[in-house]
Amino acid sequence: MSVMTAPLKLEDLEDRSFDPFMVEKLSHGSTADPYPTIHAAMAKGPVHKGAYRDLFDAVPDVQMAGLNHYVVLGYDLIQQVLLDPQTFTNREAFEHNLGRSFGHTVTVMDGEEHARFRRIFQRAFLPQVVAKWGETVVDPVVDRLMGAFIQRGEADLVADFTHHYPFQVIYRQLELEPEQAPIFHKLAIAQLLSSIGAPQGQEASRKLGDFFAGLLTLRRAQPGSDLVSHLATVEVDGERLPDDVLIAFLRQLMNAGGDTTYRGTSVLLTGLLTHPDQLAAVAADRSLIPQAIDEALRWEGPVASTWRHAARDVTLAGVDIPQGAIVNVVLASANRDPAKFPDPDRFDIFRDRSVRPLPFATGPHVCIGQHLAKVEMTRALNAVLDRLPNLRLDPDKPAPDIVGHILRVPEHIHVRFDPA
Repeated sequence: MSVMTAPLKLEDLEDRSFDPFMVEKLSHGSTADPYPTIHAAMAKGPVHKGAYRDLFDAVPDVQMAGLNHYVVLGYDLIQQVLLDPQTFTNREAFEHNLGRSFGHTVTVMDGEEHARFRRIFQRAFLPQVVAKWGETVVDPVVDRLMGAFIQRGEADLVADFTHHYPFQVIYRQLELEPEQAPIFHKLAIAQLLSSIGAPQGQEASRKLGDFFAGLLTLRRAQPGSDLVSHLATVEVDGERLPDDVLIAFLRQLMNAGGDTTYRGTSVLLTGLLTHPDQLAAVAADRSLIPQAIDEALRWEGPVASTWRHAARDVTLAGVDIPQGAIVNVVLASANRDPAKFPDPDRFDIFRDRSVRPLPFATGPHVCIGQHLAKVEMTRALNAVLDRLPNLRLDPDKPAPDIVGHILRVPEHIHVRFDPA
């Protein structure tokens, strides 16, 4: 392992009372079930003028306000958009939000620049590389978190486990000192708030950038087996990642790697616990775990909607979309398209799997970290099944309720089990 980051100290927000978690939660909306609205919009046609957020009551995305939006719905049309990066580009779509938060990240790149840097990141996140992190990085985090509640016989799996689990995996990958973890998580969430105009967004981005610049200097002087050392030294055709691209990626890691896995794991547990027969089937036959994960990600994907920019005039499903428009790609509509997934609102790990859902999008910008997310979800579910016998929902407390229309997650999963 490499040298620890003791000389480096993260600087908290100037306003210590500011709660980015609450503000971020509000920005994702409080809609209990967006799918009736999505299905109703799909019934009227696959392309509509206007923004996805306009379908719901939400905190406005001020950086995207005033732009010419079109909503695209349905599996086939969304796949067409995502597989045509020459017509539907990323830079102009994401420079207003993720670009402000993270900087020169691959998400805000197009064409050869994106392909060149993505090849290097993919080398760092190959499935065989990620699989090795299961025992060395993921399992110790699971053991520590579960050790705090397995003797109680009851828990809130969100508050006690899933909300912390993927973020602590990242802390371990970064070899971050434990006492710095809360500030790191706070800054990582706060930086997203640039999209709603909160000044703490840019403050958090700057402070994380300063921290990662110092961390890169340390790791290059004394590299080890941690993720930062790996990213700082990985090469493809003799090329390494430049500092601005690497720092942007590390800024984004907490959100792209931590937040999506937290939501995906929470949804997976919700789906199984609210369908005890499917939970029992998975507990008895662990070979069902991959299809349970795929179904959870289809049923409630980590991101309901993303964006692309129309680089030229284009016609989709008979609707003319002018050059410069922002295309709202509603992934949730693809994953619950009744033409592809019969009875799409039903959670069913045994459904036909001939059509691949799109929870991580598709095309050249498909999520780099999807393999790591699935490794973490697999390890988490195995640990829950192994260490929480007779697991069931707590009948005396509210059932899990998945909310939001941008990013969805249950706030609580109250359970009982036989104590260790």
